[in-house]
Amino acid sequence: MILVTTAGKVGARTARLLADSDRQVRVLTRRPDEHKSLADAGAEVFHGDLDDPASIAAAVAGVRSVVLVTPANPAQEIAVIGALGGSTAHITKVTVDASADSPIARRRDHYRIEQALTASGLPHTLLRANVYMQNFLMLAPLIAATSAFPSPTGDGRAGMVDARDVAEVAATIAAAPAEHAGATYRLTGPESLSYNDVAAQLSELAGRTITHRHITAQEQEEAMIRMGLPRPVAHANAQALALVAEGDADWTSTDVERLTGRPATTFAQFAADHIDRFGGAAGRA
Repeated sequence: MILVTTAGKVGARTARLLADSDRQVRVLTRRPDEHKSLADAGAEVFHGDLDDPASIAAAVAGVRSVVLVTPANPAQEIAVIGALGGSTAHITKVTVDASADSPIARRRDHYRIEQALTASGLPHTLLRANVYMQNFLMLAPLIAATSAFPSPTGDGRAGMVDARDVAEVAATIAAAPAEHAGATYRLTGPESLSYNDVAAQLSELAGRTITHRHITAQEQEEAMIRMGLPRPVAHANAQALALVAEGDADWTSTDVERLTGRPATTFAQFAADHIDRFGGAAGRA
């Protein structure tokens, strides 16, 4: 049995890929009614809560492989690691470019979780994902309405990765983890793009001019709060975007292609898949 600890953008896709390949997979969620399609695909949709030790104990029972993916909640992830103590289960942790001295609290949290994972002695693999392309879907309504979007990234570039690629890598490793124990993989798309480059690619796909406008990190934080994000999340996201301007995310690797056997998804491919959300393409009804 393979456990996926959440059913978010990476977790749900990972569980679906595993179910579609006839793997026994259990996905933990507080809202099982929202994931009927996973159950229909053959996944065990487990009603539980990562804040509840009894839920965690029940969820990890009988598992041999775990995909650990949460919003960098140290207490939750460390509780899962602790519940697996004494087992030989392999953990595939979806993480970021974490460090003890990062200015971003979320990255420091990921570092704490990684340290707990190392201390546990459990076999594990780290997946360091760069900026997610799916972040642009939060901006899609604004882009569709105004043909513009703001950010504090300046001319900085990012090796953005499609969450679907991260899920495919996670599913691949979780299904056959032995050869990946102890490895750290850096997951990106095939190119490093500025947000001005993104605007140009969206413009070409949509058949209209879409522009990127610079704002400060504080302005970005307030905009995200207005979009409904909690202030701590908005603050961390704004910090991360501001660091893009300093070159923090300007890195790529070939790990996605090496692990999946196919090229990593480009931003143009991602945008084409979601073009209706960005306002549609020229010539389309």
